[in-house]
Amino acid sequence: MNPKLKFPDSYLTLWIFLAMAAGVSLGYFFPGISEVTKSFSSGTTNIPLAVGLILMMYPPLAKVDYSLLPKVFTDKKVISVSLILNWIVGPVLMFVLAVVFLRNEPDYMVGLILIGLARCIAMVIVWNDLAKGNREYAALLVALNSIFQIFSYSFFAWLFINVLPQKLGLGNFNITVPMREVTESVLIYLGIPFLAGFLSRYLLIVFRGKEWYDRKFIPAVSPVTLYALLFTIVLMFSLKGDQILELPLDVIKVAIPLIIYFVLMFFISFLLNKMMKVPYDKNVSVAFTATGNNFELAIAVSIAVFGIHSAQAFVGVIGPLVEVPVLIVLVKASLYLKQKY
Repeated sequence: MNPKLKFPDSYLTLWIFLAMAAGVSLGYFFPGISEVTKSFSSGTTNIPLAVGLILMMYPPLAKVDYSLLPKVFTDKKVISVSLILNWIVGPVLMFVLAVVFLRNEPDYMVGLILIGLARCIAMVIVWNDLAKGNREYAALLVALNSIFQIFSYSFFAWLFINVLPQKLGLGNFNITVPMREVTESVLIYLGIPFLAGFLSRYLLIVFRGKEWYDRKFIPAVSPVTLYALLFTIVLMFSLKGDQILELPLDVIKVAIPLIIYFVLMFFISFLLNKMMKVPYDKNVSVAFTATGNNFELAIAVSIAVFGIHSAQAFVGVIGPLVEVPVLIVLVKASLYLKQKY
């Protein structure tokens, strides 16, 4: 039986559009909702939003089998290629596209760069299965990216936003990202769900068994990511009711470099692995891991550092809106290439 996207995931783009529309409608018809939202804040942290973001990150991290991590290093060629694609090629490509398309809008540019630095840990398993990739390798790469992001994301954000634009003579905008705030955001919005995912997997398997965990617990908590994402989108867009006419143009403006990124990243990864004679199933795992992005983390960091009203957070929301239909097309391209392999 061919794997298929589950019903909620297959209509993710539609749900995101509907959540955006619901949020904008709330903000437009009930302008006082902004003050209500602020009343649930502690300092600069909006409590409901923080809970939503942490819940959004928990299910994909609970799915990862961290006991497989030592096996990552048994295939040095594939893992080396994956690390280069994920942590050098991907961030650099997104940085270039952000500068080319959004240089005159630095807030959107920074939002796009933050997406490029957040490597995929959630939907990649779905794309990998649909394209008949190696599930164990996909799980291994997701585990590796999860660990790597916790320790490297804040440094990469500092490098690609605070340092490189100035060094390359692109510093005509006055935006800096405080490394301390990014680090705190990563520890809260990735560290907490990572620890919860790791502990729940370890403890529940000990007490209930692996089969129960994989067949009962994971399917039960998986939808939480979608619900939390949609909640976050409604809350964010409820603060943008007065910008309703500008939103469609901004969506297109952000979508164009994202589409180019997904297509280029996939084919660069796939063809590079093909040249290195990597088997198709492993090639697909590496290609989709390198192509997808962790929009949940990018949204969380954008909101924590720049605020819920920020253009950077808006860019993060547009990400999955664009990613789902484009990667479905890339899955079909991958299956076509499999016949030519």
